[in-house]
Amino acid sequence: MANTSKALPSLSFEFFPPHTPEGSLRLWRSVERLAPLAPQYVSVTYGAGGTTRDRTNVAIQTIIERARLNVAGHLTCVGATREETLDVARGYARMGVRRIVALRGDPPKGETTFTPHPDGFASAAELVEGLKTVGDFEIAVGAYPEAHPEAVSLSADIDNLKRKIDAGGSAAITQFFFDNDVFLRFRDACARAGISAPIVPGILPVENFGKMLNFAARCGASVPGWMHKAFGNAETPEAAYLLSVAIASEQCTGLAAEGVGHLHLYTLNNPDLAYDVCRAIGYVAAPLAVAESGAA
Repeated sequence: MANTSKALPSLSFEFFPPHTPEGSLRLWRSVERLAPLAPQYVSVTYGAGGTTRDRTNVAIQTIIERARLNVAGHLTCVGATREETLDVARGYARMGVRRIVALRGDPPKGETTFTPHPDGFASAAELVEGLKTVGDFEIAVGAYPEAHPEAVSLSADIDNLKRKIDAGGSAAITQFFFDNDVFLRFRDACARAGISAPIVPGILPVENFGKMLNFAARCGASVPGWMHKAFGNAETPEAAYLLSVAIASEQCTGLAAEGVGHLHLYTLNNPDLAYDVCRAIGYVAAPLAVAESGAA
């Protein structure tokens, strides 16, 4: 590990599969930039109904072969039969993937509600159960410190999280949040509900404040008033960038002080913010040994 301080949590980074040749170059630049921070693993997202299946597989294979990183493949319940979904997991295993991020998934574009495939998994808990039958995967599930937008209450959402963990999930990765107290209260509530698996905070360094607000509105994440004011007062892109680094690094430092042992950073395939946040809180980069040339 390049990280030599035992006080620092372990790291993981989330990427999404590229849609264009330019996107492939951006993804590989992200890997090159962040791999020297020695993440425990990186994850690659998966489109609804497998719409990014081939690109996800290529990205995973390239990261494994060239950067020698552990990769977690995302998998959802949307738009596929149980056998089709489990076949993706088998393909991950053939590539050497032993980690999966199992999610119910958002409705396909143009739809507002999740409708299970007639022969598919109806929930993330069912997906986790199915995955345990086809491979010895380490499975992470999703968690929502401020409740999933479709949940009737936070308590009901925590009950659903417990079902996912009881089905075989080994950890939960949260939606992003900006108030650490929200996460800490959620972690305490999970413990009271009998959830002993690690609750991993998902951290989003803000690349574009306006776009982040739209995303937060869709996923039910609150944005404190002081952030609106701070970004409103950032008069240049450079000032906004430094503000983003400062906010995310302070958030990570505070979480580490509360005993958080792992941080999961959403990169949006823009590695510079995540890299600078990690460097700001003490992670040390080591050179990346690339196995072969070429982009993902």
